[in-house]
Amino acid sequence: MEFTDRILKCSDCGNEFVFTAGEQLFFFDKQFKNDPKRCKLCKAKRAGLGRTAAGAPSAVALPLSRTETRTKCSACGIETTVPFKPTQGRPVLCRSCFQLKRVPAGVAAVVQMDTPASQVTEAAEAMEQTLASSSQAVSPPDGNGDSAAPTTMDLIAETHVPMVAEAAEAAMAAAAEAQ
Repeated sequence: MEFTDRILKCSDCGNEFVFTAGEQLFFFDKQFKNDPKRCKLCKAKRAGLGRTAAGAPSAVALPLSRTETRTKCSACGIETTVPFKPTQGRPVLCRSCFQLKRVPAGVAAVVQMDTPASQVTEAAEAMEQTLASSSQAVSPPDGNGDSAAPTTMDLIAETHVPMVAEAAEAAMAAAAEAQ
């Protein structure tokens, strides 16, 4: 489809303006159905919503002001300001808690662990209890009650503790960079 410049009439000021081929192509790509109704000057005035600086030309609009609301962080409880009006029932986070929330889930889980080694130990003990209760009828491999094979807890401690420690260090570094 080929576009050519067209002349349109502004609905606000009544002046004619050019609807260029490039603008028409943009409107076509965005699937806009209607042609523009206002010239660039009237669009700029409308975007400023009539708020102009005193003594300045009417085309120069002041920037919109943002509402700042003082509230408490839902996660840590410190007082913070947010650039929106909080709605009831929705959590409000301070900057640091918000940044922690944005950390990927796997890394965030490691960051929230109190002590990774103790959690691995607890998991290993639970696994040992499960294995002991399910295999009480099975006799030990060497027949005298002692097993030469390492326990599940030993295997978990050897493989998972270094990985958890590395993940925790990476998470701490990511959190420090985010702040």
